[in-house]
Order: sequence, then C-alpha cells, then structure tokens
Amino acid sequence: MKKLLAILLIALLFIAAWNTLDSSGMVVHLGDEEFEGPLGVLLGITFGGLGLLIGAVVMVCVAVFLGFLFAGLGVLMVAGLLMLAVVLVAVMSPLMLPVLIPAAIIWFIVARNRKQRARESKLKDMDPHAAI
Repeated sequence: MKKLLAILLIALLFIAAWNTLDSSGMVVHLGDEEFEGPLGVLLGITFGGLGLLIGAVVMVCVAVFLGFLFAGLGVLMVAGLLMLAVVLVAVMSPLMLPVLIPAAIIWFIVARNRKQRARESKLKDMDPHAAI
C-alpha cells in the first residue's frame, strides 16, 4: 500500500510539472522577438524565478541595513533618555529636599545600627572566653 501511495504521489507531481510546462498559448516578448511554446514557458519561468531571487536578495540587504540603522538609533535613544533623566533629577532635586532629609536620617540610623551589630559580632568571635 505504501509503494502504491508513493507511486501515485510521484505520478501526480509529474503531471503537475508537465502541466506547468504546457504552453497554453503563453507568449514571452523580449525586445522585438516573441517566444512561443515550450521555449517561451521556459524563458518565462526562468526570468520569473530570477526576479523573485533578486527581490529576495534585495529584501535581505534592506533588512540588514535597517537592523544596523535601528540599532544605532536605539543607542542614541538610550543616551537621550539618560540625559533626560539627569536633567529631570537636577530639576526635581530642590523639590525633593523635604522628602530626602528624613530618608537620609533613616538611612544613617540603619547604617549605624548595622555597623554596630557587625562590630559586636566581630568582637564576639574574637573573645576566647565567649565560647565557655
């Protein structure tokens, strides 16, 4: 059954290929000359395929170019956003002073407590009689 299916598939592909090469009144004009029949079909398929290939190569080149272009623009955009952030922080800093003073005091107290705990644990580790 599998061999019969494979043979039928090959036969259908052969019929489809033969049908594409059937001239069906196709005429290709190159300059002042007309090509009819199988030669016209062959020339039409060849030139159509070459046109598609050239179009694909052009699209790949444009995609690579746009990739490099947008990557460069992305770097410039990030740099611009960083400069904007610096300007905004410079503008907002006088307005944030009432919020930053209590935050700095809390930060100082927490840092001092952390240093004291670290110093106490260090002294505890150094004391030879603490383990007894």
